[in-house]
Amino acid sequence: MREFKGRVIAEGTVSAEAVVSHDGLNTLASFQKALQFGDKTATCGDQNNKDLYGKQMAGKALCLPQTIGSTTGGLVLYCACSMNRQPACMLFSKPIDSLAAAGAILADVWLDNATMPVIDNLGEEFLAYVKDGMMITVKEDGVVIVE
Repeated sequence: MREFKGRVIAEGTVSAEAVVSHDGLNTLASFQKALQFGDKTATCGDQNNKDLYGKQMAGKALCLPQTIGSTTGGLVLYCACSMNRQPACMLFSKPIDSLAAAGAILADVWLDNATMPVIDNLGEEFLAYVKDGMMITVKEDGVVIVE
């Protein structure tokens, strides 16, 4: 078990199974099936992300370095939350980009029934340590416990 401390972007506490990407997350390509075609498990559709492609993201602790892609990134995250197809939490080893942060914050503020804690700046050690299937617990103060 290890603990990591990051910066809280969207508050909340959650425990969930880890799904890990060592590549950046293209939010539009990854969530397109969930948003347009009714995939309630939010199976990653980004063929360029070898770590996540074909894996369920909804309800999982999504561990990644950063998001990549277009200006739709924040809107995609917001829409995933509004449709209840969001990850249980998003955990970034690097600083979150402003578009992804905007989507997570707006979902946190505007949506009553959607929770998706977001923590960034967890460091490279976090991403090197966490593996698919490990249990992640996120606490309100930005502490992330990996078991």
